[in-house]
Amino acid sequence: MRAWRRDIHRHPELGFAEHRTAMVVAGLLREWDISVQTDFAGTGVVGTIRGTLPADGRQALAIGLRADMDALPMMEQGSVPYKSVTDGVFHGCGHDGHTAILLGVAKHLSMNRRFHGTVHLIFQPAEETLRGGSEMIRAGLFEHYPCDEIYALHNSNAVPSGKVGVRAGAILSASDLFRIRIEGTGSHAAMPHKAVDPILVGTSLVQSIQSIVSRNVDPTEAAVVSVCRFLAGTAINVIPDSAVLEGTVRTFSCATQALVLERLNTLCDGASRSFGCCVVFEHLQTSPPTVNAPFQTDVVRRAAESVLGRDNVIVNVAPLMASEDFAFMLEQCPGSYFFLGHDGLTCHHPEFDFDDSSLPLGASVFIEVIKQRLGETGA
Repeated sequence: MRAWRRDIHRHPELGFAEHRTAMVVAGLLREWDISVQTDFAGTGVVGTIRGTLPADGRQALAIGLRADMDALPMMEQGSVPYKSVTDGVFHGCGHDGHTAILLGVAKHLSMNRRFHGTVHLIFQPAEETLRGGSEMIRAGLFEHYPCDEIYALHNSNAVPSGKVGVRAGAILSASDLFRIRIEGTGSHAAMPHKAVDPILVGTSLVQSIQSIVSRNVDPTEAAVVSVCRFLAGTAINVIPDSAVLEGTVRTFSCATQALVLERLNTLCDGASRSFGCCVVFEHLQTSPPTVNAPFQTDVVRRAAESVLGRDNVIVNVAPLMASEDFAFMLEQCPGSYFFLGHDGLTCHHPEFDFDDSSLPLGASVFIEVIKQRLGETGA
């Protein structure tokens, strides 16, 4: 697994451009006599392994295991010998490790097919854009590869090395991106009375937006609304005629997500009437919270305890205000997403490198999940 991981790390590819990665994955799956479909939703790969044990009256379940393959559009600043050879593209989130882990699971199951049911190995493109998961679903993932349950993992330095974190319910937040366009009236800076100043409107909105979390969201809920870009003006002595605000919303429940978006729209309407200008709210992108099903989360807990010992499994691990398009798959199919701990740098740090010592741990937990749900595997 380490060799696969480092090869993928050396040759990172952005979302929907994972051509080499997909070729490597598909080639290994075929080498292990695993049924493969390539070019699924662009650059996705799906491998299928059917168990050789008869049903014997039990329900033959189909289990999905998912790994993301894409890298980040950033420069790697570390000095590892397998450093990215592609300028401005870097596996800074550990998807090279996730892919290698699922390849390890695939190789093990290809040699140990004595289980009931089916395992679908889902190698997903474009997680970083929060589009790859939904594109696979739109392409008919669960129609072509029906799954009764689905599982995924992500590395996290919020969990100590050698440990796994599990949580039923929301483990990652929803993500929404927004843009607010303000159309005012420009003027010379010395004659503000002739302008409808979009900068004034924008600064008022930035402050008003912060009241959403403090005064509209239930204090027992968690939410973040951040304005991250404020674009206006080209000259130091001219009041511009327009401004643009852009930002993000993070929430752990769909109800809070809807409330925040509704309030953003209402505040924009109010600013338009108050200042006498056009203020338009644009909802650019959305993804739901990553919500784990209780039963499948308990499956992961028991599997991790079997592999690592009870002391190395963190139950009810703290959720993160990060987002994942695996959430779309969990909306369609019950499953669980868990954290694989490491002591390295946080994801998206320019010197991040996946902790190779966690590769066998992640693969072993996945394999134990298969054993628990489909029966003991053997040669």
